[in-house]
Amino acid sequence: MLRTLFSVGLMAMVGMFLMKFAFGIFGGFIALMLWLFWIGIKILMVGAMVYFVIRLLSPDTARRMTDSFSGPSSS
Repeated sequence: MLRTLFSVGLMAMVGMFLMKFAFGIFGGFIALMLWLFWIGIKILMVGAMVYFVIRLLSPDTARRMTDSFSGPSSS
C-alpha cells in the first residue's frame, strides 16, 4: 500500500517535470499554433457568413460554388 502511494507520487512528480520541460521548450510553438488556429476559426466564420448571405440572395450561385469545390451533387 505504501509502495503504491510512493509510486503514484513519483509518477505525478515525473509527469509534472516533463510537462514543465515540454511547455518550457515548446511553449512558444504551442502559442503560435493556438494563435494560427484562432485566426483560422475567424476566417472560417467570415467565409461561412458570406456563403450564407450568397445562399440567401442567389441560391444558384451558391450551388455553382459548391459544385466547383466538391463536384456536382448526385441529386
